[in-house]
Amino acid sequence: MNSIKIENYTAEFGESFILKNINWTLEPEQHWVITGTNGSGKSALSAILAGAGEKIEGTITGLPGHIEIVSFEAQAELIERELKKDDADIMDVISEGTPVREILEEGKAIYPEFDSKLLNELVAMFKLEHMLDRSFRKLSTGETRKIMLIRALANNPDMIILDEPFDGLDADSMQLLHNLLASKVDAISMVLVLNRFDEMPEFITHVAYTDKGELHHTVDINDKQAYDDLYQLLHLKTTDLSVPPTDESDRPPAINPEDPLVRLTDINVAYGDSKVIQGLNWSIKPGQHWQLSGPNGSGKTCLLNLITGDHPQCYTNNIFVFGMQRGNGETIWQIKQYIGYVSTALQWEYRVSISLRNVIISGFHDSIGMYTKSTDKQKEVADQWLDLLGMKDRANEPYNQLSFGDQRLLLIARAMVKHPTLLILDEPCLGLDDINRQLVLALIEKICASGDTTVLYVNHHAEDQISGIKEYKQLEKLSAE
Repeated sequence: MNSIKIENYTAEFGESFILKNINWTLEPEQHWVITGTNGSGKSALSAILAGAGEKIEGTITGLPGHIEIVSFEAQAELIERELKKDDADIMDVISEGTPVREILEEGKAIYPEFDSKLLNELVAMFKLEHMLDRSFRKLSTGETRKIMLIRALANNPDMIILDEPFDGLDADSMQLLHNLLASKVDAISMVLVLNRFDEMPEFITHVAYTDKGELHHTVDINDKQAYDDLYQLLHLKTTDLSVPPTDESDRPPAINPEDPLVRLTDINVAYGDSKVIQGLNWSIKPGQHWQLSGPNGSGKTCLLNLITGDHPQCYTNNIFVFGMQRGNGETIWQIKQYIGYVSTALQWEYRVSISLRNVIISGFHDSIGMYTKSTDKQKEVADQWLDLLGMKDRANEPYNQLSFGDQRLLLIARAMVKHPTLLILDEPCLGLDDINRQLVLALIEKICASGDTTVLYVNHHAEDQISGIKEYKQLEKLSAE
């Protein structure tokens, strides 16, 4: 690969973010990590290498001919492409979506260098053979990310850009990916966007730091003093904080304190011959905080969707939630009024263009977007959350122009804003920088200690433990047979 030179480059991303006056040189045999706070422009900086953004001025020279990018944005675009197939159905026939095998092999007709042998090796390495004929849209977040990574590597690019490649992966898959990338460093130039320094592969040679749309530092990994200074910049400690109050006038009906919030009895979920959950029994009592764990594809998100009522098989199972037995005429909104929820799937679905303030207020109404007039109290509470997140002066900005990490912060506030009876947090720290991750973990600690909300927390990172959580539920991946 030749040297890549970016000189005096400015590009616009949407209406509210500009990457400004970038000067950056990537030499052959260098492998970079780009880091920075949420919304600082690190994903935008990596994406200009792949042609993203509307150029205003400057030049980029020396780019290799074939670049692959794997990011949350690319993942969301692929999933949205699949969902649009339902809108194009003919004669009311519902599309099953594209099989995983076809997604993986799309590069065969495009790239002469596509490596079928490598593709098969990677599928076997990640033990994904059983899902090749499954619809891509039915995969979990972690499984979707694995498929995109495998596809990008099988396309055999000159350069690969990986934006938070380890987020959403279980521990075993994370180690597999570390080893796999290390084996490719002599053949492929790599640029990674990372929030967590402890995930940095050993082959990384340089670190770039972005802030407010500008490239502020480029550091050789062997320059210990410069590297230590950058590490300290990214790992400031969160000060003491308070959880903003809620709008007490809009509380749901009280439930019997003697009943469990959730009781699941002999739960079974299957897609065709593939069993996801089999014979599961679980009760969640008021004030009993849980951490739900398990490898990718073990059914964690499926289980959460049974509780929230967003899974079609919730009516074929014995599920008791918030004083109601599912299937006895209750509505989905009667259930959701007791729940605050954040997940990657929700973030993909939350594509409406409304203000940051209204995103938080929508948590009072369990809606994607705003369809009900907000009260003065709800606006006041939302502004307190924005202040806590450091976004008070951005209250009227459009949500869909935010970075992935800043969107995540808003959706966490949306989940917490009504102080729900049950707060479900499915990988809440995904995409967050260290400072905001500490903020979110501290908020969860406060909510666990409040006594008003029961917390159900899904997490793959051992370092993101919550001291208030004392109960643990482990799911195991069932056989695909």
